[in-house]
Formats: sequence, C-alpha cells, structure tokens
Amino acid sequence: MSTKTAKKGGYGLGYYFCCLTFSFERGAYYGSKFLIYYFLFTAVKNGGLGLTKEYAAMMQANLVAFTYIAPIIGGLISDRWLGGRYCIPIGLIIMAAGYYCGSIATGTGMVWAMIALVSIGTGLFKGQISGVNGQIIADPEKMDSGFSIQYTFVNIGSFVATTAVPLLYLGLFQHGEIQGFSQCFLLAAALCVIGAVWFVIGWRFMGDAGKRPFKEGVVAEKADAEEDRPLTKIEKKRMMAIVLISIFSVIFWLFWYLTYLAVYDYGDAHVNMMIGNIKVYTAWFDSLNALVCIVMGPVLAALWTKLAARPQGDMSLFKKTGIGLAFLGISFLMFVCAELTRGVGAPDTVKASVIWIILFGIFLSFGEMCFSPLGNSFVSKYSPKKYLSVFMGVWTVATFIAAKSYGRIYAFTMKFNFMTVYIVIPIILFIAAIILFASDKTLSKLVVEDDQQAKID
Repeated sequence: MSTKTAKKGGYGLGYYFCCLTFSFERGAYYGSKFLIYYFLFTAVKNGGLGLTKEYAAMMQANLVAFTYIAPIIGGLISDRWLGGRYCIPIGLIIMAAGYYCGSIATGTGMVWAMIALVSIGTGLFKGQISGVNGQIIADPEKMDSGFSIQYTFVNIGSFVATTAVPLLYLGLFQHGEIQGFSQCFLLAAALCVIGAVWFVIGWRFMGDAGKRPFKEGVVAEKADAEEDRPLTKIEKKRMMAIVLISIFSVIFWLFWYLTYLAVYDYGDAHVNMMIGNIKVYTAWFDSLNALVCIVMGPVLAALWTKLAARPQGDMSLFKKTGIGLAFLGISFLMFVCAELTRGVGAPDTVKASVIWIILFGIFLSFGEMCFSPLGNSFVSKYSPKKYLSVFMGVWTVATFIAAKSYGRIYAFTMKFNFMTVYIVIPIILFIAAIILFASDKTLSKLVVEDDQQAKID
C-alpha cells in the first residue's frame, strides 16, 4: 500500500481539514492568551480578579510556556501508542474543558485548572496535527510550501480572535461595568469543540495518515521491524541537525516574545497609538502579525515551490532560518528609528508615529514566516518516523524555554540605556544569521545521504 495520501499536484481535502482545525484551535488559544492577562488584573467590580499586573504576566507566561512543553509528552503517546488522528480530537475536548474552567473562574484555582487542561490538550494536539499533515503531504519537495500554507491557516485563527476579542469583552459581551471575560472564554471552549467535530468529519479524506502510532509510518506494514531496527548513521545525524536548529529557535523565540513587552511598554509611553480618530488596541498588534502571516503564507509557499524546482534544488532550511533571524533583527531597529524621530531621551509628551510600530510588526512577521513553519517541515522531512512527534515536541520546547525566559531578559534590559539595548539585540540576531549562512554546507551534510554530499561540496 502506498504511503502517500496527498493527491498529485495538490495536498488533498484531508490536508485542508487539518489546516482549518488548526484555525479553530489557534483562534481559541490566541484570544485566551490575550484575555487571561487582562482578566487577572481587571478589578473585581469590572468582572476580573483584581490581581497585580506582575501576577497576570506570570500566569500568561505559564499558559504560553506549558502549552509548548506539553507536546513532548503528547508526542510520546502518539509515537508509541495512539495514532495522531485520535489524539487530536481528544486534545481539543480537553482544551475545551480548560477554557470552560476559565469562563467560570472566580479565583486563581480555576485559572490554574484552565492552564493545566489547555496545556494537556495542546500536548495531544499540536505536534500531532503537524505530524498527520506531514504524512498527508508525503512528498518532501512539497513540505516547505505545505507547512507555509498551514501556517496561514494558523494565523487566520489568530487574526480573527485577536481582532474580535477587544470588541467582544469590551463591547458585545459587556453588561454595565462587568466586562465579558466569561463569555469570551466560553466562546474559546466552543471553538475547540467545533474543531474536534470538524476534524472527525474530515477523517475519511485523510487516507491512512495518523491511524497508527507515528513510529509505524502511515500503515502498520513492517511495524515490528521498524520499532526494533537500530537508528542508521544518517538518522542520528538528522536528529543532531534538529537539535542544533532548535538551539537557534530558542534565540529566535526569546527575542520574538520580548517584542510584545517592548511594544506594550514603549508604545504606551512614547508612541501616538491613534490613527486619525481610531484607537489602536494593543491586541491588534497580534492581529497585524497574523494578517501579515496570512498574506505571506501563499507567497512563500509559491517561492519555496519555485526554488525546489531549480536544478540545484531548494534553499536549505539553515539559510531560510538565517533570513528569519535577520528580519527579526531589522524589526528591532524600528524602535531605534522611532526613538531617533522623536528625539533620543525626549520626554513622554513627545510621541513617535505609530507607523514605526506597524513597520516593526511587518518585519517581525516576515521573520516569523521564514522561521517558524519551516521547522515543522524540517522535522517532518528528517525525523526518524518512530520519533516524529517527539521531535515535533523538541522543536516546540525551544518556545517553552523562550517563554519562561523572556520576562527576566526584559527586566535585565531595563537596567541599560534604551538605544544601547535596541542596537545590541539586532547585532546578536544578525550574528546568529551569519553563523547559519557560514555553516550552511557543514550543517546541510547532516541531513543528506553520504552519496549526496558531493553535490553539496
């Protein structure tokens, strides 16, 4: 039986069922990620819990961090015992239960329950949805473009949620002084349930993808031999390559998450956040990020497909991620430009134009699109199949490390001059990008068979 489940010339309906399922789940997540921060420190009389902003930031960081470490455990389950396609709806239902806890929370206990359940559900969902789609795409030459399109669907969910949330909890769902936190968390739970139902409906279009534990491949033929077979030399080298690129992922996501604190603090103090008579909500910075990613997804998918069709083949992942790091570095320079235009060290009454924040978000999103979706593609291509979900988790654990660290790093940067910090950060990112470009041939040899190394040389 063929292991390929994607149609020739396309990805097949099953692929798009997976992608739209991701949209539902990410809509619930990104809306709640923004909301939990404001819910915790908003006064009790306004429907919040009345806690400090520091505690609210810590809880938000925990939601982010634990949803990126849980896929390691979920990956073990789907690699060894339960097919990814069955983990996905189970994970979505557990997440729905978590968001429901948020909707009825009157204290931190239920908020911790929400974080725990959403993290467990994400562990069963996130690596598995990418793993199933990797099996559906099947063709290695289509992986980069396929995962770029998947990332567009991820950002459709993010864009809709982060655009709607401030309008919902401060508008449609608000009753008197009570803001609509509860209803928004309940809506997140509903999105997860809808996603679970939608995904199960799409099973019949997915062929054999995700039916078996990932260690067995798409079908269970020769499963025992695959499980017992020792790793080959090239498989060990590819595992090393995944770990190495994940180290650069820590650098990328550490500064990527740092951008949000920078935008909120610098934007509130030094930027005119009005466009005409329209107030720009902080949640809309997420919306801008998502919108750019939506637009760039098909563009980059077409670009990667065109490059892959060249006689010399596609640009390596190492160069692509280097470009992502460089774009992230350029985005930080927008803060430098903003400060120069308003006058370095000028009082808070002197404001920079919001255009610098918009440019910052655009360059940030360019970097993200060159970096993040291609990691899933890289793991799908080169991970030994019996460790597929675990290595999907290794890629995301970099985000866990970054999420647990960026608050402390930001606090450390506050000890220094603003201009110094926002010049040094781009320099670090540019150096990391140069290292990836300079080491490309050496790193690329880790993922090709020995008889292909002459082509690299």
